[in-house]
This record gives sequence, C-alpha cells and structure tokens, in this order.
Amino acid sequence: MLVPALRNHRTSELARNDPAQYDDLAQHWWQPRGPFAMLHWLAAARGALVPPAARPGAVLVDLGCGAGLLAPHVAGAGYRHVGVDIGASALVQAAAHGVTVVRGDVTAVPLADGCADVVAAGEILEHVPDLPAAVREACRLLRPGGLLVIDTLAATALSRFVAVTLAERIPGAAPPGIHDPALFVDRGLLVRECARHGVTLQLRGIRPSLSGLARWLTGRADTVPMVAVPTTAVLFQAVGRRA
Repeated sequence: MLVPALRNHRTSELARNDPAQYDDLAQHWWQPRGPFAMLHWLAAARGALVPPAARPGAVLVDLGCGAGLLAPHVAGAGYRHVGVDIGASALVQAAAHGVTVVRGDVTAVPLADGCADVVAAGEILEHVPDLPAAVREACRLLRPGGLLVIDTLAATALSRFVAVTLAERIPGAAPPGIHDPALFVDRGLLVRECARHGVTLQLRGIRPSLSGLARWLTGRADTVPMVAVPTTAVLFQAVGRRA
C-alpha cells in the first residue's frame, strides 16, 4: 500500500529547504517505507560506487550524512565512516549506526585538508545555497587520488516538475517543502567547479526501477533498486578522482 502522506503542521509552515524540517521528521529516517524511503534507495546506489578501502585507516567523509543511511552499504568496505551534518537529531541516529559524527556545514567542514580517501555528497548539494563553496570543501578533503561520489538533482524544468510539482503531491513521496528548486544543481557549474579543484567528473542519470517501484508500492518489497538512464536532466550521480 502507499505510505500515508505526512503533513506535520509545523513543517508545513516552514520555508522551503528549512533544515528544521528534518528535526520534525527525525523519527522517520530509518523507516524503509517512510517519507525518506527514496533516500535509502539512493544510499544503496551511492554505496555501490564506493570501492573497498585501498589502505589501512582509510577514511570516508559523508557530507550531509543525515541519520547515516549510507552506513550499512559501506560497513564492510574498510573505511572509518565520518559523517558531517548540521542536524543534531540526525547525527544522534548516525552515531548509533557506527558513524563518527561531526556537526558542521558542508560549505565550511571542520576537518583537515586531504583527510579523506572518499568523499560522498549524497542528496545534499541541492540543499546548499553556495554550490562552489560546497564543491571546494568536498575536493579539499580528498587525498590525491581520492574519490568523490555525488548524487543530486539537476537544475532543469523537468527536474523541478518531477521532484517538486509531482513528488510533493504523491502520498508517501517527498515531504512538502523539503526542496527549494532554486537550489537544484547546474550540472555544467558542478563539473567546472570540480575541475577547478582537480577533480574530473563523470555524470550518469539514474531513476528508481519501475518494476521495483511497483513491488514497493504494493508492499512486496522494502527497497527499490536505482537504474541508469540516458539523461541527467532529473536525478544524477557524479564520480571523479582528485588528481
């Protein structure tokens, strides 16, 4: 069955993209059929892009880690998983799932240069008012040869329609107001900013599997695999290594 729509009164009164919405919805982070269900699917797809650690003591920095949904998907890969987020309630849950938590803004991360073998920025860049600053920080944290893994929403009319106009009207889909479409990511700018900091990105579009989504909607599955699509105009992944 469909997940019931959530209409928290205080959340509905907050401005779009207000981080306080995540505190209002904190109890739903780890519900596979809750309002953050798609974040679970994306975390699995993001984790699949992270290779096993190449050295002892390797570090994965998870920017905008939320409640640590990436943790189960990298748990056996050999990294110390460090999560950065501004939300205190989410970080409590991330710590309970084995993440070393750091409270901080992704545009000014309180970690040392070159500390990370992998930096993951999953579903966070479309919430950041200063994209160049967030990219600068992600690249700064990487060791030479380190891997940057991103998934985010593209700044296109199609993406705004799918992720806001449509998704916010589907019961159990995106919580209303969780996104500000004005912050969706300009793909060209993202590629140029990463290149400016020594990371060459490769992009690919992704979406939920339609058959998997049908099983999830009818209660026959608790997760939905993400599959590649030929366009990056809505949801996309980006991967690159620091020179």
